[in-house]
Amino acid sequence: MNKILLYCRQGFEKECAAEISAKAAEHQAFGFARVKEDSGYVLYECYQDDDAEKLIKTLPFSQLIFCRQMVVVGELLRDLPPEDRVSPVTGMLTGVVEKAGELRVEVPDTNESKELLKFCRKFTVPLRASLRAAGVLLNYESAKRPVVHVFFIAPGCCYVGYSLPENNSTFFMGIPRLKFPSDAPSRSTLKLEEAFHVFIPADEWEERLGSGLYAVDLGACPGGWTYQLVKRSMMVHAVDNGPMAPSLMDTGQVFHHREDGFRYRPARTNIYWLVCDMVEKPVRVANLMADWLVNGWCREAIFNLKLPMKKRYEEVSQNLAMIDEKLKAGGVNAQIQARQLYHDREEVTVHIRRIWSATPGRRDER
Repeated sequence: MNKILLYCRQGFEKECAAEISAKAAEHQAFGFARVKEDSGYVLYECYQDDDAEKLIKTLPFSQLIFCRQMVVVGELLRDLPPEDRVSPVTGMLTGVVEKAGELRVEVPDTNESKELLKFCRKFTVPLRASLRAAGVLLNYESAKRPVVHVFFIAPGCCYVGYSLPENNSTFFMGIPRLKFPSDAPSRSTLKLEEAFHVFIPADEWEERLGSGLYAVDLGACPGGWTYQLVKRSMMVHAVDNGPMAPSLMDTGQVFHHREDGFRYRPARTNIYWLVCDMVEKPVRVANLMADWLVNGWCREAIFNLKLPMKKRYEEVSQNLAMIDEKLKAGGVNAQIQARQLYHDREEVTVHIRRIWSATPGRRDER
């Protein structure tokens, strides 16, 4: 298997291809990306047979921005016979992966592929039984073993391969399944909830998303992101010239500051979270977030960078590099992650966590 299959948002195939090409070259795994417009996936074909497997081991999935899932695959299985689609798929995997812990039969996230999901659900049951009989799949699910992926791009046509549990998305199709809360002020609330699921390990939620923490929401109106913080029993300083949802103000957990988010400065010194979803040029937002972190005004930040029409991967990369440079110049060691989330549109979501400060007298506790 010498190919990497990458799931992505429909319409962002070029960005995903540019990203994997750049990252693969950094890891000396040279090849080329096959891109089909609006397909919802990209295929990166390595020149050397072993490079695809090397790449999914050495390229951190968490570093990818436009990719939802990363799977090593072989050649496309075409024209699977309707009377027996299971045997060719099982044969493709036999000897390639053993004792995998999970099976996912998936499709691209496109309107055209939605009908295929019904077939995938039915197909999963007999395929799972066949893979277990062949020793490809364990008789029980295990989060510590590789994940088998069968990715149908059309009826009877699929890519078959696997991902590594320590270096993949844990979600089916790379998409967290979230339900819109009926009492939330706006659907944007799902962007922040998804960011929590993607960027913060579940076993750290109690510490990093626990009750009693203080947070600032820049550009908060009407309160979609504030809602997520309030729901977790945080105290929130909501900064926006517009009105906040009365239901949030009635909780007693929200302090509304009618100010420009770019000019607001916190009065408290114990702000843990900074969140921001302002519609503004990405470089302005990126600089503002870096300033907050360098000044020690927050411990963690989640914010969106709106994307231009062209050179979107380049724009995001430049802004992330600028943030990293400013943090290092300010003596701040930080973990930076970025991802185009399912609930994002023409934007990417960035998460930054201060680890410690090298500046004397400003050391953070981990």
